Amino acid sequence: VAVKSVSLGCAVLCFGFPLSIFFIVINEFCERFSYYGMKAVLILYFKYFLHWEDNFSTAIYHTFVALCYLTPILGAIIADSWLGKFKTIVYLSIVYTIGQTVLSVGSINDLTDHNQDGSPDSVALHIALSMIGLILIALGTGGIKPCVSAFGGDQFEEDQEKQRRTFFSLFYLSINAGSLLSTIVTPNLRATECGIHSKQRCYPLAFGVPAILMAVALVVFVIGSKMYKKVKPQGNIMLQVSKCVGFAIKNRFQHRSKEFPKREHWLDWASEKYDKQLIAQTKMVLKVLFLYIPLPMFWALFDQQGSRWTLQATAMNGDFIVNPILIVIMVPVVDYLVYPLIKKCKINFTPLRKMTVGMFLASMAFVAAALVQVQIDKTSPVFPAAEQTQVRLINLGAAPATVQFQPQFINNYSLPVNVTMDGMAFGVLDPLSVSNYKCLYCAHSLLLLLICYFHFQCTGSHLNVTYFEDIAPNTVHMAWQIPQYFLLTCGEVVFSVTGLEFSYSQAPSNMKSVLQAGWLLTVAVGNIIVLIVAGASKLDKQWAEYVLFAALLLVVCIIFAIMASFYTYVDPNEIEAQFSEEKKGEDKKDQDDNEKEAEADSRM
Repeated sequence: VAVKSVSLGCAVLCFGFPLSIFFIVINEFCERFSYYGMKAVLILYFKYFLHWEDNFSTAIYHTFVALCYLTPILGAIIADSWLGKFKTIVYLSIVYTIGQTVLSVGSINDLTDHNQDGSPDSVALHIALSMIGLILIALGTGGIKPCVSAFGGDQFEEDQEKQRRTFFSLFYLSINAGSLLSTIVTPNLRATECGIHSKQRCYPLAFGVPAILMAVALVVFVIGSKMYKKVKPQGNIMLQVSKCVGFAIKNRFQHRSKEFPKREHWLDWASEKYDKQLIAQTKMVLKVLFLYIPLPMFWALFDQQGSRWTLQATAMNGDFIVNPILIVIMVPVVDYLVYPLIKKCKINFTPLRKMTVGMFLASMAFVAAALVQVQIDKTSPVFPAAEQTQVRLINLGAAPATVQFQPQFINNYSLPVNVTMDGMAFGVLDPLSVSNYKCLYCAHSLLLLLICYFHFQCTGSHLNVTYFEDIAPNTVHMAWQIPQYFLLTCGEVVFSVTGLEFSYSQAPSNMKSVLQAGWLLTVAVGNIIVLIVAGASKLDKQWAEYVLFAALLLVVCIIFAIMASFYTYVDPNEIEAQFSEEKKGEDKKDQDDNEKEAEADSRM
């Protein structure tokens, strides 16, 4: 394994922090503004500009998001084994900016509206540009994801652990600040009208501003180039690790007989071919990746903010942007108030314990969501089920009205049909007969509201007619979602921020981006879990699905707590330093042996 080499920039400090990290934090803010701003109006663009149906729009949207969280593996491999983090961030940011620009151009209605009728003449061209833009964006945003946070961590010295921990909090704060601002700005930009021949929703502006912000992010990052400490790539480490693991498994299988003595760790079976340092580094990586196995369940719940919880909000009164606001508040509160208080209480609140608490809080957030959903369901209107028909009557007057409704029933069956109306017997219809008209009355005093339903349901030879009064607009206010958002946000702060720091601190120097990519991969797997669980469950009540997810995460939380209890924290720098000293000692010994041999030869 190559010796770690570092390109040192100008070590300028500001408030005890390397000045270079402020360029990185600003870069992250602009990039997150660009990503979340574009994402906030993307599904509306699919539906209203490209005129795709809801299901197809949703499928493409989630495919894009999944791709954004799968490509970090590619970015990590490029950074750790070829270009290094700095060059990887710069080059893929250029790809990212081009993608945002192509998407913005593809949303210009006048690009193909040659007949000036307000609709694009060549939708295929707009789709092609949009897909090319989104693919480039996914490559760019995914490729730089594991590199930026790890590159920021590289700027600190070994004795700056406290400052590095604060950096990760600031880094996460910048993510949510960019998200908060963009989710307010870009929908308003889209709501404006623009165009040369006809005025349309201004998607070019809604996508164009994020493109500009991404260009700004790139420029800001490059400006700080001379201040950065750049760890140079150390070869294709992923290939080395894969070969090491493969050889250990093969060698262990070949020596499975009891006549061969057991070794302390199964990876030690690779010692015949690979050096001790690589084996030790691989052990560290696999230990962390093993802990990653339960983590996708957290993201399965967390990412439902943009789907299930948003749909829940549409059935409520009010208008809130909750999570980014709470994140901006809670990150400093937790970092500078909660953690110090816990430390004063002499509680050993380790990173893995923090993550366990975060998972528990997310589980409780879904219990809160289920309770809110129960209240929503109590005031939800009763809609016709399968094999039912409804008749709606509307009172357009200003005064209460009594409506006379006269139904007549025709029996086309060859058998008699028994008819009941709202629980009262209407009579039996003979085969192939017509009933007399029956008068029904319903009344309501609310202006401009549907006042009653008549549901007709035929089951076998029985026709049942049920009368319902319409229900007023939902009175459950969106503020009732605040507790569930608060719990989930607190869980996110102690889980996600800690997870980023933990991944960095436990990773060998040459595999930090790889572990960051593994962390981001758990997000992609979490989204897949949502699709699997939601598709496989036969629950017809939304609150029951919330309880199901809460229960699943609670079980996973317990499993993770047990796994974490067996984890032993390591200091990769200390271990690598020991190997470095051993290597120096071996080199010195070899040098002394060579000198003695040379001296002996000269005497002869």
